[in-house]
Amino acid sequence: MNTLNASPTPKQALAQAMAQLPLIAILRGLTPAEAPAIGQALVDSGFALIEVPLNSPEPLESIAALTKLFPQALIGAGTVLNTQQVKDVHAAGGRLIVSPNFNLAVVTQALALGMVVLPGVATPSEAFAALDAGTHGLKLFPAEMISPATVKAMRAVLPKDTALMPVGGITPDNMAAYRAAGASGFGLGSALYAPGKSVQAVQQQAQAFVRAFKNQGIALA
Repeated sequence: MNTLNASPTPKQALAQAMAQLPLIAILRGLTPAEAPAIGQALVDSGFALIEVPLNSPEPLESIAALTKLFPQALIGAGTVLNTQQVKDVHAAGGRLIVSPNFNLAVVTQALALGMVVLPGVATPSEAFAALDAGTHGLKLFPAEMISPATVKAMRAVLPKDTALMPVGGITPDNMAAYRAAGASGFGLGSALYAPGKSVQAVQQQAQAFVRAFKNQGIALA
């Protein structure tokens, strides 16, 4: 069997996207009509990870549009709370499942469908349980209650290659402290995109986040 053209595994897909830019664009409130232009602005800025939370208007339509337009990016859904939603996202072409919590059934379903899964955790107990379930990385949420000192303490006990992604209240100004504590990357919400924000404003903010990473001396592909 020729494996030269084989699709990357979920683990490989996440690693490739993280190597390009370890920032997840969280597009809560995105509409299908906005998706192409907003997606283009993000991809042009270097983003390779995009999620559309399922409490957005017609999120599956937006995910389907984004995956068709930007197959090189790892695109999927956030706020995924049950197994049917995992199946729906997969059917729409999504390859990424992000949740605010750790739900074993959600993780198991995502893995069964060959998707990248990043559940939300806030404690070491949740983190180890999620890793034992086979998750590909951890969303540290909400970051407003998980300080850089907490990230440092968790990094000290978790497997060294664990992807730790603080989410919630992340801005270009506070990434450095989290990165120094051991964060692998970040999920970016309203500081990047909010309903009604223009494409130009989103692109400017996306570029500001990328510059903040470069200024921290973090190597980007």
